[in-house]
Amino acid sequence: MLFDYTIQTVVMGAVLLGISSGVLGSFAVLRQQSLLGDTLAHAALPGVCLGFLLTGSRNLGSLLGGALFTGTLAALVVMVLLRRSRLKTDAALGIVLSLFFAWGVVMLTFIQGQSNASQGGLDAFLFGQAAAILRSDLWVMGAITLLALSLVTVFWKEFKLITFDPLFAGSLGLPVRALEALLTAMIALAVVIGLQMVGVVLMAAMVIAPAVAARQWTHRLETMVVLSALFGATGGTIGALISATRRGLATGPLIILTMSALVLVSLLVSPERGLLWDMWQRTRYRRSLKGKQVLTTLYQLSLKHQNRAYPSEQGMVDAYYGVGTEVLLKQLAEQGLVARVQHMPEERGHWTLTDAGRREAERILRTLNQQDDDMLNTPKQVVS
Repeated sequence: MLFDYTIQTVVMGAVLLGISSGVLGSFAVLRQQSLLGDTLAHAALPGVCLGFLLTGSRNLGSLLGGALFTGTLAALVVMVLLRRSRLKTDAALGIVLSLFFAWGVVMLTFIQGQSNASQGGLDAFLFGQAAAILRSDLWVMGAITLLALSLVTVFWKEFKLITFDPLFAGSLGLPVRALEALLTAMIALAVVIGLQMVGVVLMAAMVIAPAVAARQWTHRLETMVVLSALFGATGGTIGALISATRRGLATGPLIILTMSALVLVSLLVSPERGLLWDMWQRTRYRRSLKGKQVLTTLYQLSLKHQNRAYPSEQGMVDAYYGVGTEVLLKQLAEQGLVARVQHMPEERGHWTLTDAGRREAERILRTLNQQDDDMLNTPKQVVS
């Protein structure tokens, strides 16, 4: 299957798309502009139609050039609305998305009503048609990807600064607005090269998904960008290969489904941020907290009976907490904090504190008392 000419072309296109969208999508996600990719993708449709009307053919260079023009224009309109009006980001993006997409649908309907035979298949840009990609198209996609990666490399420090702290970047004298416009135009580039493969409707997911998956695995921008590009290329390759296994399976949607699966796996199992990791940490914390409570209870019982080696009956401890504590007591025993002792044969097991357990219980109680004192001594804010 890998030696098939068409499959090779589609896979290479998917890899280029995954790398570019993964790298540039990282900045969009971190700047909380995830909807920007959706807006630019829908705004690219009138550009595709405009490129066709100007050239009269389905030349990929002219179509993508028109898409880049209207996508960049839409991004600039969003920036003007945010700076010159009181609209919020989501409202501005929604308005521009609807306006440009409606414009594109009108132009597409107009083109389809003409007698030009070259317009056939132009509506494939709505949902993508990966099988129609040619080797010559890969050169265009590769050039755009190389341009985007080169700009990211050259302006890496500036893009990093305006992503996390644009106010500080402005105080250093950096042209923040110009850099934001450049970064937005580059995101439009990533959207443009994916139109033929994924389509206008699904391209937003291709920009967002690799970055979201990568964000779960790291706290560093450098690592996130590399992982995002890797996830994008991997998802694109797997989706393209799955679509090649059976006739009639659309490549673009399968690529998005593959990327969604990578996001789901990352959300579940990534260390420190994954849902399963969080559940495991919560369970460990609850067990640790319950063990500390049992330990301090045994300590307070020994103080009450004025006996450092007072044997506490397990049934009494169970009755106090309302649950079985045998597992917790065994864990404390493995840590050398408590020890099982024989007291009365007719009763259940008894437990006593070891020297290490007594010291640990005293430390826990001192910490709790110190926290209570700190709360009492903290001056309360007076609200006038």
